[in-house]
Amino acid sequence: MKTVLNVIWLVLSGFWLFLGYLFAGVLLCVTIIGIPFGIAAFRIGVYALWPFGYTTVERRDAGAPSCIGNVLWLVLAGWWLALAHIVTGIALCVTIIGIPFGIANFKLIPVSLLPLGRDIVPTDQPFATR
Repeated sequence: MKTVLNVIWLVLSGFWLFLGYLFAGVLLCVTIIGIPFGIAAFRIGVYALWPFGYTTVERRDAGAPSCIGNVLWLVLAGWWLALAHIVTGIALCVTIIGIPFGIANFKLIPVSLLPLGRDIVPTDQPFATR
């Protein structure tokens, strides 16, 4: 079932979200300071491409630099991305068929707000160690 949902998601909105995050990641990687944020944007982009069957978990080894980076991300870009995912999720939840896709948009909100210090893992093994 998740394959069918991922294919429909890819056609309707996943590809465009992926391109947006990819473009943002390339722009962020232009400066040395922006490279961690660019890598986070690439990671979110892949997650936005195939959201069904995956979830995010906090990394235990993430320290103070990821916390400071998350604060910068939240102020500069995170709240805009989260607001866009909220609006899109509400619009998708208007129809019964769009409810799973709206939920997938809501699932992207935490990682778009605070992307540093998180890993994207399959839903069948969210507590597996790497």
